[in-house]
Amino acid sequence: MSNPPVIGYCSVRVTNGTLPAIALFTTLTLRSFGANTLRSFGAPKTKITRSAGTTSNNTPTDKEEEVDIAAAARAAQSADVVVLCLGEGSYCETPGNITDLNLGEPQIKLAEAIQATGKPVVLVLVEGRPRIINRIADGAKGILMAYNPSNEGGTAVADVLFGDINPSGKLPFTYPRTPNGLINYDHKPFETENTAFGNLAFKPQFQFGEGLSYTTFTYSDLRLNKQSISASEELTVSVTVTNSGRRAGKEVVLLYVSDLVASISPPNRRLRRFAKISLEPGQNRTLSFKLRADDLSFIGANNKPVVEPGEFDVTIGTLTQRFTLK
Repeated sequence: MSNPPVIGYCSVRVTNGTLPAIALFTTLTLRSFGANTLRSFGAPKTKITRSAGTTSNNTPTDKEEEVDIAAAARAAQSADVVVLCLGEGSYCETPGNITDLNLGEPQIKLAEAIQATGKPVVLVLVEGRPRIINRIADGAKGILMAYNPSNEGGTAVADVLFGDINPSGKLPFTYPRTPNGLINYDHKPFETENTAFGNLAFKPQFQFGEGLSYTTFTYSDLRLNKQSISASEELTVSVTVTNSGRRAGKEVVLLYVSDLVASISPPNRRLRRFAKISLEPGQNRTLSFKLRADDLSFIGANNKPVVEPGEFDVTIGTLTQRFTLK
């Protein structure tokens, strides 16, 4: 029998030798192996190694110390998969204030050196805000957003990495690619256009609402019960969601509405309904949502809510249907 795979564990952010933490209710995978978990590389004999002397998570947020990067890269060479834990130290309120969203250069250099070994790298991001990772994101085979953890967070991260828990969270903000690339998900369309004044097209690291799991979901049959409604009527929107993967999982279904033309430049889209469902492999479920005139309103020039007639798009997943408000 061949030796079991080894998962190299190189980190500048570790809590008491355990995997860094993740809040149980915010489990979020931004990039994943697909249906593979770390356990699938050699279950049940997978071996986890961690270099002695790895620093603890007590490091203040504004303190960055370079570890022995060459030694970390050598250790990674003997691993089948590297779990690389990056981010911030523990902090609360004002001590956590920072002036730069870029992840510290020592951490970036460590990640680049580990990725240069050619070994699959899973990033675990422990952070209370989106730190910039554009130099290392594309080289990661998996990214787990751990946010700011609690005491049992290390166990939660381990459960996700080994597939005991199938993550189902969605990103509750737009993750910027650059320090100044901050924008709301419901931005105005013109805010994302190239201009002659140096503004670049909108290109976040990850979009609001992104999040993966160890299974896949397919959306189909998006329908509206009417193509035209009055302000006093409701619109029923239905869509079918299918678990097209091989594992049971949960999916957050997000319904967006876009006002195509308004007296004040409208947002590109607004989240108006959502639902979280659990599906077995191959199972499908049809969901229905009701929209009212209030869902189509916006704050007008007189600083009061207003509903204007016109065309609206309803989007769920990659599916879109249009209707008219009379």
